[in-house]
Amino acid sequence: MDPVREIADAVLYEGHVLWPYRRSAIKNRQRWTFGGVYPAAYAQASSDRSAVQVECLLEGQSAAVDVEVRFLHVVHRQAASGESLEPVDELGGYLTWDETTERTVMLSDVREAERAIVDVPPGRKVEPVDGGGIVRSWQRLEGLVEARGEQRDERLHLVRVTIRNESPWEGIERDGAIRRAFVSAHVVLRAREGELVSAIDPPAHLEAPTEGLRNDGLWPVLVGAEGQRDTVLASPIILSDYPRIAPESPGDFFDGGEIDGLLVLNILGLTDEEKRELRAGDPRAREILERTEAMTPEEMGRLQGTIRELRPVGGR
Repeated sequence: MDPVREIADAVLYEGHVLWPYRRSAIKNRQRWTFGGVYPAAYAQASSDRSAVQVECLLEGQSAAVDVEVRFLHVVHRQAASGESLEPVDELGGYLTWDETTERTVMLSDVREAERAIVDVPPGRKVEPVDGGGIVRSWQRLEGLVEARGEQRDERLHLVRVTIRNESPWEGIERDGAIRRAFVSAHVVLRAREGELVSAIDPPAHLEAPTEGLRNDGLWPVLVGAEGQRDTVLASPIILSDYPRIAPESPGDFFDGGEIDGLLVLNILGLTDEEKRELRAGDPRAREILERTEAMTPEEMGRLQGTIRELRPVGGR
C-alpha cells in the first residue's frame, strides 16, 4: 500500500473501536472521539468544532495543490426480524450497533480559490439475512470544503483549506450530532507545483512565516519518503514529519498509542463468548480477530521488540 495512504487510513480509523473491540465494553459506548466536525448547534453547546482549518506554505515560482478531504459518516445498523423487519438486538450474526462509511471530497489544481459542496442525502438500505434483514441508515450531511492559495512573495505561497459542517441539526445531544458529523476528518495536500514546507521544522529563512500559520483542529506534517516535500497530511492527531507504520505490525488495531504485541496476546486470550460478540459487533473488528488468529509464530515473534537505532549516550 502507498505509505501516505497507510498513515491517512490509520488516522481515519484511530479510535474507530477500541480494545476489547466489543459493544459491551464501556470505552466503546462513546466512539469516534478524534477529529469530529459537528453541526454548529452542537459545537456551540460543547467544546467541539463545526469547522477546522489548515494552512501550509509552498516554496516555488508558482504553486498549485490537489486537496483530498476524507472523513467517516456514521451508519446505524439495525438487526430486524421477519418480513415486517421488526427491530431486534441481534440477527444473523449481527448485533444492532453503529458502523461507518468513508466519504471523500476532492479539489484539483487549486491555485487561487476553489470550493466543493458536501451534500450527502439521508438513506436506508436493507441487506436480507435468514430470518429478516440488516437495515443500515444514515443522516444527511451538508457542508463546504474551501481551498485558497495566496502568494506571499516571489517564491512563497500559502494554501488554506477549511472544512465546515453545515448539516441541519439543532439538538445538543452527542448521539444525534455524531450521526451528522464529519468523523476523523483530515486533509491530504499534494503539491503539483512548488514544494511544501514543514510546519514543525521549517528552514531558518521560513521560521517567521511558519509561526504565523493558523491551524485549528488539524496538525500538518510532511508524509512520504524522508526528505520529500510533495505531500502534507493535516491530521486531527499530533504526528511528527514523515510518520511511519511499523513494518512489523500485522495490521491496524485502531489504537496507534498501543503496542501491537500486547493487543495480539489480549485478542488471543478472549473467551469464545467474547470472540462471538466481537465478530457480531463491527466488521473491521472482526477482521482484526481473523487476522490475529491466522498469525504464524514467526509473525508473532517479530512483534517482541525491534532496535531501530543505536547511538552513544553520556557524551561518549
